[in-house]
Amino acid sequence: MAEKTYRRSSRYSRKKPVKKTPSHWFRNLFLILLAGGSFMLFIYLGYLDHNVRKQFEGKRWAIPARVYASPVELYAGYGISAAKFEALLKMLHYRLDADLSAEGTYFKNGSQISVKTRYFDFWDQKQPSMLMQLDFIDEGILSITDLKKSEDIAVIRIDPVQIGSFYPTIKEDRVLIKLQDAPDTLIKGLLASEDRDFYKHFGVSLRGIARAMWTNVRAGGMVQGGSTITQQLVKNFYLTNKRSLSRKAKEALMALILEFRYSKNEILEAYLNEIYLGQNGASSVHGFGLASEFYFGSTLKDLPLEQVASLVALVRGPSEYDPRRYPERALQRRNLVLNEMVMEGYITKAKAAEAISKPISVIPRTQHSSNRYPGFLDLVKRQLREDYREEDLTSQGLRIFTTLDTQVQDILEKTVALKLNQLEKSPRVNKLETAVIVTRRDSGEIAALIGGRENLAGGFNRALDAVRPIGSLIKPAVYLTALEYPDKYTITTRVSDSGIVVKGQNGTDWIPKNYDHREHGSVALHTALAKSYNLATVHVGMDVGVARTAKTLKSMGVDRSVDLYPSLLLGASSLTPIEVAQMYQTLAGDGFSTPIKGIRAVVAADGKRLQSYPFIVRQALDPSVTYIVNTILQEVMHNGTGHSAYSSFPQDYGLVGKTGTTNDAKDSWFAGYTGDYLSVVWIGRDDNKSIRLTGATGALKIWTALMRQISKQPVNLIPPDNIKMALVDTGSGLLANKDCGSAKQYPYIAGSEPTSYSSCGTSVIEQDKTWFEDFFQSDP
Repeated sequence: MAEKTYRRSSRYSRKKPVKKTPSHWFRNLFLILLAGGSFMLFIYLGYLDHNVRKQFEGKRWAIPARVYASPVELYAGYGISAAKFEALLKMLHYRLDADLSAEGTYFKNGSQISVKTRYFDFWDQKQPSMLMQLDFIDEGILSITDLKKSEDIAVIRIDPVQIGSFYPTIKEDRVLIKLQDAPDTLIKGLLASEDRDFYKHFGVSLRGIARAMWTNVRAGGMVQGGSTITQQLVKNFYLTNKRSLSRKAKEALMALILEFRYSKNEILEAYLNEIYLGQNGASSVHGFGLASEFYFGSTLKDLPLEQVASLVALVRGPSEYDPRRYPERALQRRNLVLNEMVMEGYITKAKAAEAISKPISVIPRTQHSSNRYPGFLDLVKRQLREDYREEDLTSQGLRIFTTLDTQVQDILEKTVALKLNQLEKSPRVNKLETAVIVTRRDSGEIAALIGGRENLAGGFNRALDAVRPIGSLIKPAVYLTALEYPDKYTITTRVSDSGIVVKGQNGTDWIPKNYDHREHGSVALHTALAKSYNLATVHVGMDVGVARTAKTLKSMGVDRSVDLYPSLLLGASSLTPIEVAQMYQTLAGDGFSTPIKGIRAVVAADGKRLQSYPFIVRQALDPSVTYIVNTILQEVMHNGTGHSAYSSFPQDYGLVGKTGTTNDAKDSWFAGYTGDYLSVVWIGRDDNKSIRLTGATGALKIWTALMRQISKQPVNLIPPDNIKMALVDTGSGLLANKDCGSAKQYPYIAGSEPTSYSSCGTSVIEQDKTWFEDFFQSDP
């Protein structure tokens, strides 16, 4: 009984077996991965958001500095022919248009040229667009008339030629525009062609993708894309051109972020400035502002409908629809854009038909501006680096207004090429190199510059860096120094052109020679300089002192230190062509030094004037002494080593200049000026071998050919108040009468002129004396 009870209790107390629960490891793993993925996506979106905001809200683009030539100022009497003025307009990308329907157009009718100028913001004033008519005669402009007001225009600037840009590492260029300044036809053309739902979607348009796929299937090819304008902006602004699914996903995410953060108008404005629309040499063309200039030579706001549609057509593929390379393909794409605008109701069928009937008419591809005039641009950049960082020059959108005259520069380049080829036809004359600097005599502004025969970008700029012995170009400094002592030296003082031995500190003797290896005995000081006699120059220089001559050289603007050896007197010291130009600029300035410069002003992208380069002048030499030396340098041109120049100039043109030749004829120099320009020419070889040319047979040939073409003003030297002119017998150096056949007028510093009379005029002089003068005259 007890046993049964025990069994019963054990039976009832037995536990029910526990059921095993199914495993949830897969779900848990999925949730963990989902959470981790969401977290990583959140982090990634944050990263993308940071990048989007950082670039979009910061400085979006590195805008290269634009460098402009000196603007041409037009006025009645200005010496430019109708043909040259039309060539200038073409260089500025003005278009022929009989209706003058937009800025940057002109029309020629016989000797008249009508122009609608462009608005331009200069460094010192804003100049509005003007409608004007210019009447030409053979000598230049006869009159300029304002066609709106029917009145004469006294003077007007034409917008300047862009001669270059300073690019960042990535060579992109653009002209920034505001959305409100974009033509309405441009916005509507983009919406019709690229993104009809732009103002409806949130960055990605599934409807647009589906519509593009259906359109492409029907057309049997790629005629429409599925990317929104926002996606295109992301692709151009943030991403590379690499095609992959991950990049496409990243593009979509960034498009959503961009739409979330910014307004539609902000996105559209960025798109207008960022989109890639072509290639100009090594520089890519971004944005519609620059594309309108690059393809049509006009500002965006002035483009007619057919040209706006041509720009919109480029969005799909700038290379594929390049109107210069593939005009028919570009025309078809443009017409498609116009038809799409009709379909969306943006324009009427009549307007579209009128636009379709027009040719594309792009301007010819011109030389890439950043490669134009590299020698001068090198000078500009060096001068700018004194005030600006490299980053500022290549990314802040500065506008740099320079002093370059493109017409003078073009003449210079053609003249150099022609003359060097002619010179190399002489026996054993080859491999010539050159450097030329042209400045405006009155201001020291550089009008033209070449740094080498090829004038290539990145090449050795000989105008700035070629340090060469200057030879006889130094002689005016020697005679300037001597004439500062009028009690001892005057223009007619007799000096010795005889052999001289100069003892050196190391015991060696320096024995200079004349170029003709002859001695000329006692000669007048002016003859010694005019004939470039070495021996006479050394006699004078050793008398006044080498150190004093070096001081005069420094006063003339030469900052380079020179060795105080006697050979300095004959130009053994070396200078660069631009240093020589500064030296002779002081002579051309009548003793007043003006720093030569290539920049007028620097203006920020917002129009604020950052830097000006004002006209600076200081008295460096005695004006009276300078006047006397300049008159001797005129004698150089009439009777001395520069006389061949007058085969191309009128005899009364008053040319002032000096030749220079170094030992073994390794360097040929000429420096001289007219009433309006100073030019310095150097010819030599880079290997420093003899070129077998003197200053007169080499550099002077280029100088004469150049100045004959660009100079319009003769030299008119004005004597200072303390200069006294005296009629002097050239044979004896004594006072003479006008009836004396050998008499000539010479300038003297007052009190230093001769007091005795030559026999050539004695009889007349005696008759003119009063009895009072005869009574008190002391017996010599």
